[in-house]
Amino acid sequence: MSGQTLTDRIAAAQYQLTGSDVARAVCKATTHEVMAPKKKHLDYLISATNETNVNIPQLADTLFERATNASWVVVFKALVTTHHMCIHGNERFIQYLASRTSLFNLSNFIDKTGTHGYDMSTFIRRYGRYLNEKAYSYRTMAFDFTRVKKGADGVMRNMAPDKLLKAMPALQNQVDALLEFDVHPKDLNNGIINAAFMLLFKDLIKLFASYNDGIINLLGKSCLVKPLY
Repeated sequence: MSGQTLTDRIAAAQYQLTGSDVARAVCKATTHEVMAPKKKHLDYLISATNETNVNIPQLADTLFERATNASWVVVFKALVTTHHMCIHGNERFIQYLASRTSLFNLSNFIDKTGTHGYDMSTFIRRYGRYLNEKAYSYRTMAFDFTRVKKGADGVMRNMAPDKLLKAMPALQNQVDALLEFDVHPKDLNNGIINAAFMLLFKDLIKLFASYNDGIINLLGKSCLVKPLY
């Protein structure tokens, strides 16, 4: 399928009539075109998160609404856009996600319109679970493991023992959810899953760095404990 569908154009027009430029940009980023969300729409949405007059809940809720679409293309692009916003947008965005009582409900999602949609549905379910886990981690720790400072002066390296024992399981859960995406080279056959893979790969590198800092911190503290014998 190439080009925007009539449904895409009608949806964008509806948002334009309501005066919501942000919702319209979400709609344009999540069209039925089998390609990654366009950079110009993602850049607009990222910029919007830094504007004080932008309604972050409305922005996020529009993405959640798009994720209820029957088309794997629209849903997958909504997830990619959400992930992109978590990484590059203002922290207010992921703060709102973490505050929601419900997140992506995609555990039973399946697009039966064709073989490709059926195959991609598996990755959509896994991706939705990872993004939910990312929000849960933020809710638990009040920070994003992928965005905090790393290294000798990093957050995990200098965290207090009680908080560190809370952080490591949350971090492990997020890593586990990411690894469950379990994509293989033959599956990277369209721009949408390729975009998701790159975002996940970058997250994984940062999560491992945070995990490494946490382990170094734990080992350092264990060396300070006097033996009982």
